[in-house]
Amino acid sequence: MQPARRIPFVLALGAAAGLAFAPPALAGPVSGDDYYQDALGKTGPELKAALHKIIGTNTKLTYEQVWDGIRATDEDPANKANVVLLYSGRSQAKTANGGGVDDWNREHVWAKSHGDFGTAVGPGTDLHHLRAEDASVNSTRGNKDFDAGGSPVEEAPGSLTDDDSFEPRDAVKGDVARMILYMAVRYDGTDGFPDLEPNDAVDNGSKPNIGRLSVLLTWNTQDPPDATEQRRNQVIYDQFQHNRNPFIDHPEWAASIYG
Repeated sequence: MQPARRIPFVLALGAAAGLAFAPPALAGPVSGDDYYQDALGKTGPELKAALHKIIGTNTKLTYEQVWDGIRATDEDPANKANVVLLYSGRSQAKTANGGGVDDWNREHVWAKSHGDFGTAVGPGTDLHHLRAEDASVNSTRGNKDFDAGGSPVEEAPGSLTDDDSFEPRDAVKGDVARMILYMAVRYDGTDGFPDLEPNDAVDNGSKPNIGRLSVLLTWNTQDPPDATEQRRNQVIYDQFQHNRNPFIDHPEWAASIYG
C-alpha cells in the first residue's frame, strides 16, 4: 500500500534537499490524504472520475493574472528575485518577462492549440501547466508533442527537438509528464472545455490530444516528484487555484489510470 504522504512532507523534503524557501501558510486544512479521500482505493476509470471531481472545482485566473502566478510558483529557491525556466533551467529575473528573445514568457506545457482552447480562462490559464520559459525556446517547442530524440535546443541544455516532437531536459521530464496527465484529468469535456487526452502519437495538430503517452509514463517513473515540484503544487493550492495536481502527490496513479 502506498503510504499517505507528500502534502505534509513538502517542507521536510525541501529542507533535506537544501532548498531555502519559506513555506506559504496553508489555505485550508490539508492532512495526509484527506484531500483525496473520495479517490482512495479506486483504480482505472473510477479513479480518474473521482480525481476529476476533486480537482475540477477550482479558482480560475485570467491570463494577465498568470504572470504573477508564475512569479510565485516558479520562484528560484536560491534567489527569490528570479524564476527558473522550465526547459532551459536558467534562473532569470522575475521582471524580465515579455516578448523579447531573451525575455521569459508563459509556456503552455499542454500546447494551447491541442484542443484549440487558446488563452481562455480555464485550460488556457491553468497554473498547473503554465510555466516560465525563454521566449525563443518557447517558440522552438511551439505546439510539438513530447517524445524522445532530436537535435539539441539552443538555450535549453539537455533538451532535444525534431520536426514533430520535443524532449525536455532530464530534470523536468517527470514534471512535464505529470502536468500533461493533470490536464487530461481536469479537463474531460464536461465543463465547456475540450476533452483533453494524451495518446501515443505525435503530430496531433489541433486535436485535443498530446503524446507520446508511453514516453510520458516512462518519464513519470524515471523522474519522480522532487521538493521543488511539490512546493509548486502547494503554492498553487494555497495561494491561487486551491486545487492540486494528484500525480505529484501520487505519481503511482499515472500507471493506474493510463498504464
